[in-house]
Amino acid sequence: MRLSLGEAEVCLTAEGLEEAPGGVRLVGREVRVFPPFRSQRFFRHGWQSWSLAAWVDLAQAPTPLLPEARRPQADDPFLLETGAWWGSGLGALKGPDGKVLLLGALDVGARVLGREDLLLGRYSGEGRGWFLAYGEEEEVFSAYARLLPERRSGRPPRVWCSWYSFYTGIGEDLLLKVLDEVAAFPFEVFQVDDGWQRALGDWEPNERFPRGMAYLAQRVREKGLRAGIWLAPFLVTADSSLLRERPDWLLRDGDGRPVRAGFNWGKPLYALDAGNEEVLEWVESLVRKALAWGYDYLKLDFLYAAALPGAEGEARYRRALTRLREAAKEAYLLFCGAPILASLGLADGLRVGPDVAPYWDNEDRSFWLADPTGPGLRNALRTTWHRLWLSENVHVDPDVAYFRTRFNLL
Repeated sequence: MRLSLGEAEVCLTAEGLEEAPGGVRLVGREVRVFPPFRSQRFFRHGWQSWSLAAWVDLAQAPTPLLPEARRPQADDPFLLETGAWWGSGLGALKGPDGKVLLLGALDVGARVLGREDLLLGRYSGEGRGWFLAYGEEEEVFSAYARLLPERRSGRPPRVWCSWYSFYTGIGEDLLLKVLDEVAAFPFEVFQVDDGWQRALGDWEPNERFPRGMAYLAQRVREKGLRAGIWLAPFLVTADSSLLRERPDWLLRDGDGRPVRAGFNWGKPLYALDAGNEEVLEWVESLVRKALAWGYDYLKLDFLYAAALPGAEGEARYRRALTRLREAAKEAYLLFCGAPILASLGLADGLRVGPDVAPYWDNEDRSFWLADPTGPGLRNALRTTWHRLWLSENVHVDPDVAYFRTRFNLL
């Protein structure tokens, strides 16, 4: 069928359509949109927080990220392995006049292919809704965002996070010393990051926190601050008691093998099965435990593990994170390493780019491994910039800002 979108007349295939503010709604498990121009630029939207979101050159084929073991924590593996420009949930083509033709999913589990003469949207699950718009870039992305779920609770809090000062080298004595210093600045949250737990999957304090996490949270509150803590609730490693005791909780592929969730901390990562009721009850109890300790700001990391293998797992992810959201009550939830569109309406804050770092780019990783998701200012700025259109739906988190002259290559 032919459709007039303001100044542009497009051809498309869909099961149905209706008017929507700023564009039209389309219906179909698969839709095809043929623009009235040949485009050289495609807006490629990555799957989760760290995944590349940027305008890319359609004349250059995507380079597969190496090694394969890291792909699950970089993006929807399908997007990295097809040899074509696919995006997660949405895609857009830029015309010769600079205006944009955007196709965006209104349900979870979608991918969009971009070619010079085509936008192809396809659902992996039961979704059928799409939004199509043409116009100035800011206007069409804003119109799309208004149709997506939102959750905003005033302004985002000012947070001090232990990660970028100490990484995993934290302990009770060190953090109490830092707490005295942080309290002199206008922060509202003191957040303990990775390094407090016994292992990924064993969410109890290690030997460097002899008086426990409730004691530390109490000391934080005595300074007039909210206490925050880091969790990766759907991630587990082989050295954890949880994996040894409950191997049946692992997400497995069609051949019964554990699904790899990436590689980090010098070891393989595995995913818990977010479709397993016992796993969900365990995650709910973990969240309630953190609240009982006194933490009402939760940084939830590596959440993509609950949605593997990619778009096909987003409906499962959405159900699991809805349960987690309900268990957390009014605690502030920062989602990180999270499928972007599937997290809207559940997260208070959402990381929208890779980690920052005290250098511009790790050229070995970006060039030799073709990895645009690694820590570095270049990667963080690029992907964050291309997700600011979500700021009306959620607190967009570009990662931290820090100021120092030591250990700084910028």
